[in-house]
Amino acid sequence: MTSLGLAVALFFHVLILSVTGAYSATFTIVNKCSFKVWPGILSSAGTAPLPTTGFALDPGASSSVAIPASWSGRLWGRTLCSEDPATGKFACLTGDCGSSGLECSGSGAAPPATLAEFTLDGAGGLDFYDVSLVDGYNLPMLVVPQGGASSGAGNCTATGCAADLNAACPQELKVTSAGSEGGVACKSACDAFGDPQYCCSGAYGSPNTCRPSQYSEFFKSACPKAYSYAYDDGTSTFTCASADYEITFCPRPSTSVKAAGEQYGVAAVASGGIASSSWTPPPSAVAVVVSATVWQLRQLF
Repeated sequence: MTSLGLAVALFFHVLILSVTGAYSATFTIVNKCSFKVWPGILSSAGTAPLPTTGFALDPGASSSVAIPASWSGRLWGRTLCSEDPATGKFACLTGDCGSSGLECSGSGAAPPATLAEFTLDGAGGLDFYDVSLVDGYNLPMLVVPQGGASSGAGNCTATGCAADLNAACPQELKVTSAGSEGGVACKSACDAFGDPQYCCSGAYGSPNTCRPSQYSEFFKSACPKAYSYAYDDGTSTFTCASADYEITFCPRPSTSVKAAGEQYGVAAVASGGIASSSWTPPPSAVAVVVSATVWQLRQLF
């Protein structure tokens, strides 16, 4: 009788979840890098944390995470991680969340890190998502909606940054490590210099006063669909409805920017639908809603 009662309880639990839509999406996280990546996940303030906030992903491996309805947060990849044999503390050279463990447990990524940001079931019932280089860059990343229905303003466009920017990163932004060729990450100008004009703070804290810089243009030229600075909303935020999402580290094929001192190349992705020529600006009314939603999301972290 006990086992029968448990089975009935589980049946009704699953039924309730299916009826109420308690889980609204599945994130499939794929590692196509030639090295191990440790994904980290942070739920925004007021959003329940996910069952996992950090794990290891071997080259070629993938892992799926069930995402609850109306979830908002960000996801990134940590690299060059290890555990101190003396203290047992876990740390990563890039994207570390400071938890001293595999799970990030409510802590976000230390810059520089490439971020995938989501607000599910937001304004108009749409998912809002982007890939951001505002906090710098450490890994190529691609976000592809799957099975979504374009609804109203939603276009379910793939987005990301498939270019390898670490080697090409301007020297004043480059993060290096002993034993690693080239760079391991690329700082934002805000992180590197702390200047309000690069941080969109103080007198530069509005879309009218904070403009693209030579450094944000480095990121934007290589990755036209990714956020390059705080008010890069119009070309960098995308919407979809009722979709699952595949988030891929080191998507292939990708194009490297050859040198920071030359004209920056545009990273085009043959698969996944990303190319600079394929992007079309959203209607102005949609852009206002998108900007407001993204601004609200950024205030939560």
